[in-house]
Amino acid sequence: MIIQPLWQTPQHADRVIDRIWAAFGTGLSRAFFASVVEHSQQPDALPLTFIATEGETLLGTVGLWRCDLISRQDLFPWLAALYVEEGRRGEGIGQALQQHVIAYARQQGFSHLHLYAAFRDYYERFGWEHIGEGIDYPDTRVNLYRYTL
Repeated sequence: MIIQPLWQTPQHADRVIDRIWAAFGTGLSRAFFASVVEHSQQPDALPLTFIATEGETLLGTVGLWRCDLISRQDLFPWLAALYVEEGRRGEGIGQALQQHVIAYARQQGFSHLHLYAAFRDYYERFGWEHIGEGIDYPDTRVNLYRYTL
C-alpha cells in the first residue's frame, strides 16, 4: 500500500470524488465534492487530499482541510472525509491514512488536528480525544475530536 497526495496521481480524482460523494454527500451534489477535490491538489497548500493505493486500485482517501464544520471555524486544521473501500475495511487502512495526515500536519508545525463524526468509539482507539458536540448544517449533532500533535 502506498499513501500519497492526490496531486501526484490525479488519475484517481474521479474515483475519489465518487467515493466521498457516496459516503458523505447526503443532500449535497457531486459538483460540490468535485470542487473540494479539485481545490485540494496543490502541493504544500491546504486543503490536501491523500489517497491509499495498491497498484492502480484505490483503497481509501482522507483530507487535511482548513475547515470541515462551518459552525466551528475556530478549529483548524481538520482531518476530513476519511473513507476506506467497503471490501477493504478492517485491514488498518483507515488507521494508516490517519497516521499519514497526523505526520504531515506535525511536519507542517500544527499543534492539533480536529475532526467530526456522527458516531463514537472509533477515533478514540487511535488517540483522538472527544471534546464535545458540534452542529453540522443545518441542524445535526456531531461528535468533535482533537488530536494533540
